Amino acid sequence: MKIRMSLFGLIAALVCFAVAAGNAQQGGGRGQQPPAGPGGRGAGRAPTAPPPINWPSPSLPDGPIVLDTAIQHQIRLVVTKGLNQPWSMAFLPDGGILVTERPGRLRIVRNGVLDPTPVKGLPAVQAAGLAGLMDIALHPRFAENKLVYITYHKPAAGAAPAPGPGGGPGTITLARAKWDGAGLVEWQDLFSAIPSGNASRIAFGKDGMVYMTVGYGDTPVGNPDPAGAPPQDRMSLAGKVLRLKDDGTVPPDNPFVGRSNTRPEIFTLGHRNMLGLAVHPDTGAIWESENGPNGGDEINVLQAGKNYGWPLVNAGRFYLGPRVTERPWMEGMEPPLVTWVPAIATSGLTFYTGDRFPTWKGHVFVGGMRQGEVPRSGHLERIDFNDKWEELHRESLFWELRQRIRDVRQGPDGLLYVLTAENEGALIRVEPTAAPGKTQ
Repeated sequence: MKIRMSLFGLIAALVCFAVAAGNAQQGGGRGQQPPAGPGGRGAGRAPTAPPPINWPSPSLPDGPIVLDTAIQHQIRLVVTKGLNQPWSMAFLPDGGILVTERPGRLRIVRNGVLDPTPVKGLPAVQAAGLAGLMDIALHPRFAENKLVYITYHKPAAGAAPAPGPGGGPGTITLARAKWDGAGLVEWQDLFSAIPSGNASRIAFGKDGMVYMTVGYGDTPVGNPDPAGAPPQDRMSLAGKVLRLKDDGTVPPDNPFVGRSNTRPEIFTLGHRNMLGLAVHPDTGAIWESENGPNGGDEINVLQAGKNYGWPLVNAGRFYLGPRVTERPWMEGMEPPLVTWVPAIATSGLTFYTGDRFPTWKGHVFVGGMRQGEVPRSGHLERIDFNDKWEELHRESLFWELRQRIRDVRQGPDGLLYVLTAENEGALIRVEPTAAPGKTQ
């Protein structure tokens, strides 16, 4: 059944989620904050953010949903429901789509239908707060070796995984397993980074290496030594992009190999919480999107050994209002390619290279989970550039849905696929319509 977008207000009015569920969804990956106690304070700590606005996203209609856009014009959204906080996806050669769910489940969608039984073969996952089962990627030679790569928060040795803030942070870990056609077998943990409640993305570069992000949150407001913060500490993996071989070991040509007081896994440093990672289809450069706090979201083009500034430089403010810094740039720090003020809580990132949407070819898509720290403002952004990679346009898509967008990928069929970061999450397949220009 096709849905007119004028019905969204009525649909939203009928939706009523529990306040606890709304709180769980509104974190958005902005960087883990201290656990809150009564009055929005951590145990013995000053508040780090104002009280949250509890305004849960409405339920998606079954669809298909037809929307109008600026240059592609009408598109059709085909919705697959039944997911819970989906985080990432990977496309199997047989047409199946593997989808990770942050609470610790791996699901599969075939022909637009979600298998009700989770995929077998995952270990215990520490799904607490914003942590859990994270990214998924197929090995570049998947057709030969059937290897699937995953990042997840691994429970401490000897500890049972516990949901909620009492579970403690798991360790961000890169793992791989073989896909046997029905599930994962021969699970191997390849590299463990640090205990953290922040995000981790992975991508295989054109060089065959695994690029892995290890997120970091905020330093204290008024921190007298931002240069000593973990993202600037070369002996810490927090706030870094790592470069690893496909077996989890360190490549000998990494930029800091052989340097004293520096972890050899580090590829770039000075990052906050990175929720998007993609490989430029022509140049092979690694692009990443990262969350600032209240403003200062960024897209960066990564260069080996470079420093991207957090928390010494940033265009945003802390959640309570003060500026992170008065310096948007300084010598020795790389400026972002794209910046958002106010923040949109950037998430997944992809380049569109297909033929199904001719006017979108060569454009960048990035998910957003909320704009200006207000719920129900999630959307997908399209950005196009000139031949010098200078930004020309930004278009907000899917704003009518009022959904947080966690990931966006181009499928092998040339269509776009989007995951909503909701407790009632969904996989959305984006298609061109057969008759552009007509209201449906």
